[in-house]
This record gives sequence, C-alpha cells and structure tokens, in this order.
Amino acid sequence: MDPDEDSLQDVVRCHLCGTPVTPLHCVICNIHLCKECEGKHLSDKSKQHKVVPFKYRRSFPKCKKHSTKKSENFCEKCKIPICELCVYSKEHQTHSVVDILEILEKKTQFLQKDLQDFEKLIFPKYQEIASSISEQKADLKEYSQKVTAAINTHGEDLHREIDTIVQELKSFFDEINSKNLDILYKQEGEITQTISEITQSIAYLKKLLNSNDVSLVSTYKPRNAEFRRLPPKLTVSLPSFTLQKINTEQLYQQFGSLSTSSIQIEEHGYIMDSPPDRPLIDKPRIIKEIITEFGRVHSLSCVSDEDIWTCGRKNIMRLYNLQGDLVKSVQTKSGNDPWDIAVTRSGDLVYTDFEDRTVNIVKNTKIQAVIRLHGWKPHGVFSTSCGDLLVIMYADDNNQTKVVRYSGSTGKQNIQYNEKGDPLYSSVGDKYISENRNLDICVSDWVAGAVVVVNQAGKLRFTYTGPPSTTKGSFKPFGITTDSQGRILTADYTNHRIHILDQDGQFIRYIDNCKLEFPRGLCVDTRDNLFVAEHTGCKVKKIQYYLDYK
Repeated sequence: MDPDEDSLQDVVRCHLCGTPVTPLHCVICNIHLCKECEGKHLSDKSKQHKVVPFKYRRSFPKCKKHSTKKSENFCEKCKIPICELCVYSKEHQTHSVVDILEILEKKTQFLQKDLQDFEKLIFPKYQEIASSISEQKADLKEYSQKVTAAINTHGEDLHREIDTIVQELKSFFDEINSKNLDILYKQEGEITQTISEITQSIAYLKKLLNSNDVSLVSTYKPRNAEFRRLPPKLTVSLPSFTLQKINTEQLYQQFGSLSTSSIQIEEHGYIMDSPPDRPLIDKPRIIKEIITEFGRVHSLSCVSDEDIWTCGRKNIMRLYNLQGDLVKSVQTKSGNDPWDIAVTRSGDLVYTDFEDRTVNIVKNTKIQAVIRLHGWKPHGVFSTSCGDLLVIMYADDNNQTKVVRYSGSTGKQNIQYNEKGDPLYSSVGDKYISENRNLDICVSDWVAGAVVVVNQAGKLRFTYTGPPSTTKGSFKPFGITTDSQGRILTADYTNHRIHILDQDGQFIRYIDNCKLEFPRGLCVDTRDNLFVAEHTGCKVKKIQYYLDYK
C-alpha cells in the first residue's frame, strides 16, 4: 500500500515493525518509521536516506531539473526548491542555499502568525465594521423616516396656516362686498321709486294739458323743485389685493433647513487621526518651472502629481505635464474667458463662466452646464472631499457676495452672514476658495484684505488679515489652498510672497525666497508640492516647502 494512502488510515504504523503512531518518515524511501527503527533504517548504506518528522513527509518536492531527485534544499536568491545536484551546479554555486526544512520552519511560523492575525485581529475587526455598517444603515433608515415625517408634518402645518390666511382674506373680502352691495341695492331702490314718481308726474302734466278742466288745473302743485335735488352719486372703491413676491431663499430659512451630513472615515487597525508630521524646511526651493502659452495665468488645479490644469485671459483651458508639454486644451462652450477652475475627485475639469452665469463640467470632450444662475454670477469654485461644489457668487447689483454649496445642480447651503447678520465677504473683488482637511471653508478676499474661514456648518471660525507685525505693504490675498497638515497657504499678490497659516489661522511663516512675481493661483499635489501661477507672466512654479520623506 502507498504510504501516503496508509497515512490516511485510522492508525499510522511503522513500515518496519508495525508500531502504531510513527513519528518519523524517510522521504527518499517514502516509508514511515518509529524512533526505534530509525537507526536500523539508516544503517542500510546501499542508498541515501532523509529521515524527517512525520508532519514534513510531503515537504520535499521532486527537483524540476532532476526528476529522480528530491529537493532537499532551498535557494534563497532564486526562491526555489533544489536538489543536491543543483546545489553544486554553476547556476546555484554562488547562491545562498539552506535546508528546505529550515525555510519551511520559518514559513510555518509566518503562516501561523498570519493565521493568528487573521483569526484574532483582522477577521473580528471586519466583522465589527460590517456589524456597525448594518446598525448604521438601520439607524439611518429609521432616522430618515423620522426626519421625512417631521418635514411632511411641518409642511402640512404650513399649508394649514396658508389655508387659514387664504380663508380669512376671502371672508374679509366677501364681507366688504356684501356691505357695498347692500348700499348699492338700497340706493338702486330709492332711485327706482323716484323714477316711478317722475314718470307719474309727466303723465299727469300731459293729462292736464289736454283736459282744459279748470278745477284740475287750478289745484296742480308743481314737484319739479323736489326732483331737481339729485341724490348723492355713489362711487364704490373696490379693495385691491397686493401680491407679496415669494422669496424662495427666505422661505427656505423660515421653513427650516438641513444641516450638512458627512461620513467620517477611521482607518481601522492603524490609527490615522492625522497624517505624519511634515516639518517645513528653512529655505523653500523651486523644483520645476512650467512655461504656459498664457500671457497671464490666474488659476490652476492639479489633476495628479504629474498633470495640472491652467487658465488665463483666454477662452481656453490647458493641461500641462511637469515637463511643460501641452497634454490637452479645452475651449469654453460660450467663448467667454473662464474665471476659475477646479478638478473633481473623479478627475473631471470644472470651470466658472462669469458672463454666462454658469458652472460647467468637462467630461472627455463634452461640456455640460451643471449650474445656471439667475440674479447672480459665479466666481471662484472648489470641488470638496465629499464631491460637492463650493461656488463664490456675486449679486447682479454688486452689493452681495455669498458661497453656495451644491450637490450636483442643487444648492443645499448658503454662506453669507456671520452670527450678527453682517456680511462675511466684501461685495466686489477677486476671491478664491478652498476646503481644509477638517472641512473648514477658506475664502481669500482681496478687497477686504483677509482670509475668511468658516466651519462646515458655515459659522465663522476666524478672519486672518496678516501677521501681527510686518514691514511690507498691506495684505492682498488672491489664490488659496490647503495641504495634508491642515495648513492654509494664500498668495500675497502685491508683496510677492506666500503666507502659511495653521488650521486655526495662526501665522507660521512666509515663502518669499523663490523670486515670485505677483503670485495668484495656488494648488498642492498629493505630496504637498505647491504650484504657484504668476499673474504677470506665463510661468507656473512648483515649490517644495516641507521636509520630504520617502
């Protein structure tokens, strides 16, 4: 019987003495051995033997080059089992070769460790996450039903209030009409009676003129004077109904609003509340310069660490790689110059068309207006980490500025005033927008000379107007971006430098040693390399300002 088949029986026996539960196996002879028979078996010098613990009986595959030989060794360089003949061959002569059981022992330890890791740590964690997702789905469904019911109930209450107002107005109007009709009916009756009397008087006078009866004529009493006094003329002043224009924005505010929702992602198994610290270097340096075909570049956005979209004072947007090669160009749909650009999480280009009042998305070669405004014009734009669009817009009368959050083409949040009701942003002038790691919304306001930061709910966190003391001119921020550390970087246009702030608005330092000339557009790539668009020229500079780690 084949020893391998024999090993499948209930009792494994020594092939020499028949002792059950054999602890050893000769891989050359392919037989099971007990401890007492090991010496006897090895004493047979007519052929080689390789006795190993029973559990390793199948651990010696046949050599791929020498089919009659068992692979008793392992080449660590080639990562393959080899036989004794291979060990001394030219192919493996200079390689590190170890006993295959040594490798097996090490790998077995790794396997055991991995198995333990899976069973005791990884698998339970995934089960916990799956259970948490199921619970949250159930909670979300239940909560959604409650919120929907509350919105419906509130809507029904509002409808009842409106119905009551409508009924009261109609009742009041009916009451006025009834009073006016009563007066008109009364006067109409009196006039009708008077006309009847006048008609009788006319008939009587005609009768007298035709009769020649002295007694009748002599008793006639004239009534002309009585009827010459005409009754007062009535003029009914009809009530008018003045329509109040429905202000949709105010109606939303009066009805109620939904707070923004987000999903916080925790990296299970590895605590990643914040990315590894990346300290700033003493002297930021230019590591690449890209020469664009624009006379002036005013906005840019990274597609990847290798490609960057740019736009300037032309009705075209251009994609460049880091070698300065033009990869792609897209002309605006309307023929107007784009004001600002952004790149979505899926890599699509978004641009604002100020004159056309649209925010457009470019997918492959097709351009679609996803947002079309009325009474407002779009300016700065940013694509958030959750896929929303943040759009800065100005009112047509130039006396209002606000930030609106869009999900697709639906506006779901307006950010315009602080808690005192004062405007957060100046009503005119260039503005750029970005989102921080902690979901703060950061706006650079050139006219106000400030960086205005609100939290995700739109509440003012802080306003930065420059460091406490400076020897240079007034602060004129243009482009703004944020990095993986939560730092806020903004372009100080007229002072030819970049301000770096922490996420709470505290000034950290300048980047002012890279020969910047009127820096305007800013963005960072995934490794926090800073890209700066110089407005007076055609250059985009890539700057390293942190200590790189690899």
